[in-house]
Amino acid sequence: MIQKLQSKAYHTVEIDVYMRILGSVSVIAAYFIVLHVNLLLGVVIHFIADLISIPYFVRTKSWDVVIMLTFLLAISLSKLVS
Repeated sequence: MIQKLQSKAYHTVEIDVYMRILGSVSVIAAYFIVLHVNLLLGVVIHFIADLISIPYFVRTKSWDVVIMLTFLLAISLSKLVS
């Protein structure tokens, strides 16, 4: 019984969870930067934020979010290219 409790206490968090959290915070920061600082910098940050968030949603098989983020990446990429 004690061993079961101890094994649950040392549960490791996957790296993609931290990437998703950083991505979520970065999306908010990118939105602010687009509106108040610089369009190009905000788009770059938003692009990176979406890109680093995708592995978490692939692992959790949230395919609808993966598709949505892929569309957002394509939109950001089109702004970076033009």
